[in-house]
Amino acid sequence: MTRCDWAKSGLEIPYHDLEWGKPKYDDAMLFEMLILEGMQAGLSWSTILAKRENYRQALDGFDPQKIKDYDQDKLDELPQNAGLIRNRLKMQAIVKNAKAFIQVQTEFGSFSTYLWQYVSGKPIQHDYHHFSEVPATTPISEKMSKDMKKRGFSFVGPTICYAYMQSVGLVNDHLVSCDYR
Repeated sequence: MTRCDWAKSGLEIPYHDLEWGKPKYDDAMLFEMLILEGMQAGLSWSTILAKRENYRQALDGFDPQKIKDYDQDKLDELPQNAGLIRNRLKMQAIVKNAKAFIQVQTEFGSFSTYLWQYVSGKPIQHDYHHFSEVPATTPISEKMSKDMKKRGFSFVGPTICYAYMQSVGLVNDHLVSCDYR
């Protein structure tokens, strides 16, 4: 099977084949991916995939209702976990994003409804032949980033938002040559 160039080994292969670019509507999965994309800032996706299970355990299965109530003791404990990215700003962003996520759910009925409005409810299918053609940001990711920041989210710059859009299937950037398109 032919895959996109970036899916070379390890956990990247099943992630590419089974998750990346596939539309996701479940709020629990959308929250998990939002947190993981924020953790990726400045790091490789393979690093995040290797730590994904550690995050699931440390963050109560990515439950935003539990995470929103994390106190300073919990925030001090998380960076001691060698299985996580031990960046205090990113740890604080997890709680901040859980609170903002819940507010969006309340306002829109679900985070999925809020998120999918950016693509009018339908995934954008790109027809790139080379990964060098895939943008790091788009006007949509810039608009999403601006609105999410206004709503209190952190680690949601335009580049992170575009990677998030790819990971949850708002855009399908599998190359034309990819059999998982």
